[in-house]
Amino acid sequence: MSRWPGLSATQPSRTKSRREDLAETFPAGFLCYPVAQAADITGFKATIVPVGEDQAPLIEQTNEIVRRINRQAGVDVLPEARALIPRIGRLPGIDGKAKMSKSQGNAIQLSATADEIRKAVRRMFTDPNHIKASDPGRVEGNVVFKYLDAFDEDHVAVEDLKARYVRGGLGDSIVKKRLDDVLQALLAPIRSRRRALARDPGYLLQVVKLGTSRAREITDATLRDVRAALGLFTLN
Repeated sequence: MSRWPGLSATQPSRTKSRREDLAETFPAGFLCYPVAQAADITGFKATIVPVGEDQAPLIEQTNEIVRRINRQAGVDVLPEARALIPRIGRLPGIDGKAKMSKSQGNAIQLSATADEIRKAVRRMFTDPNHIKASDPGRVEGNVVFKYLDAFDEDHVAVEDLKARYVRGGLGDSIVKKRLDDVLQALLAPIRSRRRALARDPGYLLQVVKLGTSRAREITDATLRDVRAALGLFTLN
């Protein structure tokens, strides 16, 4: 998947393969996954897709597929999509490595309890050279500040904390306490709503069935449009 034209289209797969110690052999999923994702996007004729910055190459590859189909059909039967990337395009794992990943054990789940959130924040990577509160610290690469940038709505206060941290005289515990407060306030209503919904599995199943039915209608219509544009017909 290419972030920019001309770059390799398989970078995410290579990264994953190195992490999983795969060398000469690759699971078929590495090749099929980008196409399956493109089908998910084009099936609904999406024009805007909210993603992290690491998924931007996937949108570009989807657009390459769309352009190829449109050229083949001689008509713009599918629209190109634009990646909608948030201000903080990627969250690192709490250990400071790569990105948050459940499989890597460095993520904070939306369903995390207050205690789980607190423990995760305490484990967060900061500045290994910031041993004492009086030591000047680095903001770059500091996971706690990265999360504050993403979730703390008081940007002025965060910038003040950064300045104090860089000068020296601000301990990691104070910064982590602020982040813990921010995440607790953010995730508490999500956790509560999730628990409430889990108590009514019948309602959840109904939502899934209705969503599946509606999705099937839309994607079936898209498939008919593409088949017709390409001159393909299915015999029933």
